[in-house]
Amino acid sequence: MAPKPLRNDPFPEIRRANDAGAAFVLESKGSGWMFYFVVLIQTAVNTGISIGAILLAGECIQIMYSELSPHGPLKLYHFIAMVTVVMIFLSQFPSFHSLRHINLVSLFLSLGYTFLVVGACINAGKSKNAPPRDYSLEASQLSRVFSAFTSISIIAAIFGNGILPEIQATLAPPATGKMLKGLMLCYSVILVTFYSASVSGYWVFGNKANSNILKSLMPDEGPSLAPTWVLGLAVVFILLQLFAIGLVYSQVAYEIMEKKSADANKAVFSPRNLIPRIILRTLYMALCGFFAAMLPFFGDINGVVGAIGFIPLDFVLPMLLYNMTFKPKKSSVTFWINTSIMVVFSGAGLLGSFSSIRKLVLDANKFKLFSSGIVD
Repeated sequence: MAPKPLRNDPFPEIRRANDAGAAFVLESKGSGWMFYFVVLIQTAVNTGISIGAILLAGECIQIMYSELSPHGPLKLYHFIAMVTVVMIFLSQFPSFHSLRHINLVSLFLSLGYTFLVVGACINAGKSKNAPPRDYSLEASQLSRVFSAFTSISIIAAIFGNGILPEIQATLAPPATGKMLKGLMLCYSVILVTFYSASVSGYWVFGNKANSNILKSLMPDEGPSLAPTWVLGLAVVFILLQLFAIGLVYSQVAYEIMEKKSADANKAVFSPRNLIPRIILRTLYMALCGFFAAMLPFFGDINGVVGAIGFIPLDFVLPMLLYNMTFKPKKSSVTFWINTSIMVVFSGAGLLGSFSSIRKLVLDANKFKLFSSGIVD
């Protein structure tokens, strides 16, 4: 049964497009290419985010460890292994719905971490130990172009993060109201957190700012640029936040795996469902942890995931679904706006993919597998 229209619905076209688009994908299931295309992109994106979350969480623990034991024997991949074990344990939550409380806690952790980091950056920038600032761009014009498209891909990944979890809201009517509220909250949090941290970090450290700003605040040489308790609390906040991110974004892969392995007629915790779930989720998380330890390219992973995953999923596919579902006249403004968006962002995605993979290859040529540092 189709969901009833919302009272005073300000976005009736979006609601109809959402319902029709979802129906189009569902009708394609089993025979059409669209269903498999969407599932493939979603799985790739979620796996990339899970790898990145494990990688950054391991680095956060390494930061604390290096502060407490500067000459300790443990390397980055040891901490990644520790994070992977914790993620394997937490991954046994049986459903996406069971993570709703974790999502709420994750929101407060993001705000708390941002408040601490921005305050630490402002304090560092005004202190007598403030580092020299260089805001210059790369000398080569070609390198600047590649970096620009890599940055576009990373921004797409940041703003696209809100799309995949909110897709879950379309499973229960009315879809538009819940999804719109969720996305508006998500984008508000992104604007407050990502941009305040990035702007303040760039203001203090210029083009030498690390992708993990905590490493810039705790330089290898010289004193820390923020109080120890602030840095320690920020590490705890971001570590817990990364566990939440890893849990949320691994759910799509779990749903795909367990659709074939689980028996809907049995209880969730019955041996028939429990044993396959433990095995499959453990193997998935172990695989993510292995790639995080083997190739710790955090910035590069963000760029690749944004270009290959989020740009087509968020900017190309919705316009394509709209045109295929509603079939607007080729002479209409709607058709040409949608087509223009698809062309522009397809080009941006292709160039972003090339630039991100190029940077990944360049970094790989000067980097050893299972190293003890993250490449930005």
